[in-house]
Amino acid sequence: MNRKVGPKRAAGGRDGLTRAQAEAQLRRLIAEVQVTRPVAERLTIAAAGARYQRHLGRAGRKRSTVAAVESALRVHLVPFFADKALDTIRHDDVVDLVAVLERRGLGPKSIHNYIGTLSALFNYAKAPQRRWAAANPCEGVELPGVPESEDIRFLDEAEWEAVLRYVQAGDYAAIDRALYLTAIMAGLRHGELIALRWRDVDWVAGRVRVRQNHVLGAFDTPKSRRGSRSIPMADRLAGELDRVFQAHGAPDDDALVFPDPITGDPLDKAANLRRYRNALKAAALDSTHNLHGLRHTFGSRMAAAGVPMRVLQEWMGHRDISTTERYADYAPSQHESELMERAWATEGGHTPAPGRTSGRIQGPV
Repeated sequence: MNRKVGPKRAAGGRDGLTRAQAEAQLRRLIAEVQVTRPVAERLTIAAAGARYQRHLGRAGRKRSTVAAVESALRVHLVPFFADKALDTIRHDDVVDLVAVLERRGLGPKSIHNYIGTLSALFNYAKAPQRRWAAANPCEGVELPGVPESEDIRFLDEAEWEAVLRYVQAGDYAAIDRALYLTAIMAGLRHGELIALRWRDVDWVAGRVRVRQNHVLGAFDTPKSRRGSRSIPMADRLAGELDRVFQAHGAPDDDALVFPDPITGDPLDKAANLRRYRNALKAAALDSTHNLHGLRHTFGSRMAAAGVPMRVLQEWMGHRDISTTERYADYAPSQHESELMERAWATEGGHTPAPGRTSGRIQGPV
């Protein structure tokens, strides 16, 4: 059966559909027709979401991933779609969801994450062995543009030295000082810091090895495949960690490097952030910084020292080199100053008069 998707746009005209627009509309109509095919089982978003979460758990996905899916379903997706069956959800329903999320003030990145979760759920649901839905209505939905990342926030040397001086006195002082210095000089993420064990401090090789992460109250593998890594240990960091080691009575290899000094358990992230911001405030620095800024301090410092981006990617455990290249602006170039001086070099010790150059271009361009 032939079906017209819309008027054809005449050459040079502005009315009607272009070829690309017509093809997109046709794909959408085909998807809608496919949705009308019988499904094996009619499930709501809530029911399908529960099964999808169990699938992720069995597949060995990280706890943080499963938790993010659970949160997206509970907070946004299930309340919006309510008892609507998967196979009745259309493209326009997802467009409406995007509009609702925007009205709630969610940022573009959050909206991308939530629609991405919904799309992954539909892809799981329409697999041949399940057939809870015939198509993915998220395909082709226009999402708000994600702005380029803001400038990374980090501390310069005077600032982080001040933070170390103004660590709050008390039971946590020695642990906090060593933890901050490890973040600054090895670039570990917060979860990697509190999961660090003494077997990961390789005194002989002079390296800190990252093998675990602590997230949502449990130990797990690092954030990404590149997360398992080792970083050269600066002499100052080695000395600081040795002081902690001796103060703890030379603990065994499996002991945490930064245990809670009162409970012995892994440090609490929220409490760590409060103490860090108190140190920032005492040092008369911006107390809205978070602990991740110490990792950025490492990245920007290494880039400024001329560490190649590929090496820095390995040290920081970034999955994609594009993440590491945020620090490229801080990397020096051996030849930039030389090239600039050559470009502005004077002839015979005198700057050429305006409008007169050794080339053919005269006047403004």
